[in-house]
Amino acid sequence: MRNPQIKFTYSDYLLLPEGDRRELIEGDFYVAPSPIPRHQRITRNIYDIISPFVNRNGLGEILWAPLDVVLSEFNVVQPDIMFISTHRRDIVTETNISGAPDLVIEILSPSTADRDRRIKLSLYAQFGVREYWVVDPNENTIQVIELETGSQNATRTYTSGSASSALLPGLVV
Repeated sequence: MRNPQIKFTYSDYLLLPEGDRRELIEGDFYVAPSPIPRHQRITRNIYDIISPFVNRNGLGEILWAPLDVVLSEFNVVQPDIMFISTHRRDIVTETNISGAPDLVIEILSPSTADRDRRIKLSLYAQFGVREYWVVDPNENTIQVIELETGSQNATRTYTSGSASSALLPGLVV
């Protein structure tokens, strides 16, 4: 049960034992079960396409969950895949990502779909993620959302064929 008077922080988050898939959003904890094999295969396939492109072109770094992305004292998320550009590599620390990645990719799971589509979309826009991909395994779609701080800019949904990125021109998934 949610208590609006209690707001947890990143310091509280760090006190929890390792191992659970959890996030801290606006001071509330969210826990999700482990992803299923299909989710992990999709994650691997997308990573295997994007990572060589990023490396070959010297664009930055691709990382994947579980890895804490600390957006603020009250917001810590673990996106499935993230891209941090070379000129922003200072946000990658020894313990976490301290700030918004340039690109975040979430593969929907039944337990996280609503949170990924609504709450995290708003959170990513608020904290400066430039592009957000929502991969829906059930619908076989990739929704590519270009974000501006605080608002949604442009959305393209790919149902077949190839998806592309305005943030990474020339990338085809």
